[in-house]
Amino acid sequence: MADTVLFEFLHTEMVAELWAPDPDPGPGGQKTSLTVLESMGFRVGQTLGERLPQETLGFREELDVLRFLCKDLWVAVFHKQMDSLRTNHQGTYVLQDNSFRLLIPMASGLQYVEEAPKFLAFTCGLLCGTLHTLGFQSLVTAFVTALPACKFQVVIQKP
Repeated sequence: MADTVLFEFLHTEMVAELWAPDPDPGPGGQKTSLTVLESMGFRVGQTLGERLPQETLGFREELDVLRFLCKDLWVAVFHKQMDSLRTNHQGTYVLQDNSFRLLIPMASGLQYVEEAPKFLAFTCGLLCGTLHTLGFQSLVTAFVTALPACKFQVVIQKP
């Protein structure tokens, strides 16, 4: 329980720091902040991937890797499984979490939906970094239509 609270607090503080008003905003502004959060998540995802049991690193099928992310990785990080995994069988997967832990504090109204992307950038990077360690190049994007639910679209890029 304490780990969960600490992670949520750390994540909130990272987002708040990167979105703090800057008296001298450089080129890129908020887009740069999203990139920084995603890069941080990527590095954490790589590290998590490196600490996986050796049998996990033997995944060669895309669907097996995505199932692993939805079950094992999601439980390790967010203490629950992903609610659904869908695919078009052409390298595109949609992972859905109906009560994403990092969005629950802002789930009280629709006015916060536009603020949600900055709270999802780290997790997009986390998924992308873990997939990279498992040998899959990917592009991960997230979108929210109703809080606290969110979807992560994972496109596996063919070499």
